[in-house]
Amino acid sequence: MKPQDSAIVITGSSRGIGLGLTSIMLERGWHVFGCSRGPSEVKHERYQHFEIDVADEKGVVRLFGGVRKSGKPLYAVLNNAGTASMNHVLTTPFDTMKKLFAVNVFGTMLCSREGAKLMLRHKMGRIINFGSVAVPYSLEGEAVYTASKSAVEAYTKVLAREMGEHGITANSVSPNPVKTDLIAGVPVEKMTRLINRQSIKRYGEFEDVLRVVDFLLDPENTFVTGQVIYLGGP
Repeated sequence: MKPQDSAIVITGSSRGIGLGLTSIMLERGWHVFGCSRGPSEVKHERYQHFEIDVADEKGVVRLFGGVRKSGKPLYAVLNNAGTASMNHVLTTPFDTMKKLFAVNVFGTMLCSREGAKLMLRHKMGRIINFGSVAVPYSLEGEAVYTASKSAVEAYTKVLAREMGEHGITANSVSPNPVKTDLIAGVPVEKMTRLINRQSIKRYGEFEDVLRVVDFLLDPENTFVTGQVIYLGGP
């Protein structure tokens, strides 16, 4: 598919990695449909923003309904939206548990489901979910967050199996710490300990994430699916 004729959905598009991906894809000519719980600073003739919560089914259906009404075939869904919280297992409020799973897991599932429905029309597509190195590291103080991202990884593998015969690939990108709002409140000492556990001991950069996303988006890359790619090395 040519970018100028096709659509990409990017969730969590108003800041951080999502904003960076949105800007790059617009530069490349894609029609981008983004979403976040608040407004976006992106103003572009090929960008349409939806103020929704990805955990709200009606909002997600409205987002993908907008893609359908545009007449542009949907090529990819980048499930970037996510949230985190540092809590000991004994002191994690139930509301926090529900929020983490609602956004990280159910949001990913809803957007993957609705996106795949549109991709089935032309038997081609790319679904890229976002996991975390918290899973292989079993990070202390992040049990619920880690569990939610583990669920995303498992879901991605099953999604890949069910969609493979339809020309749709599904993979997960699991970044190491990248300096975004998601880790802004994490103590520096904790981040240093985490980075020291990596094979490559440095913070991730947006460009590191982009290179993996580009690899998975490549129209010629039709045989890589059901994979979890950890940046920095687990």
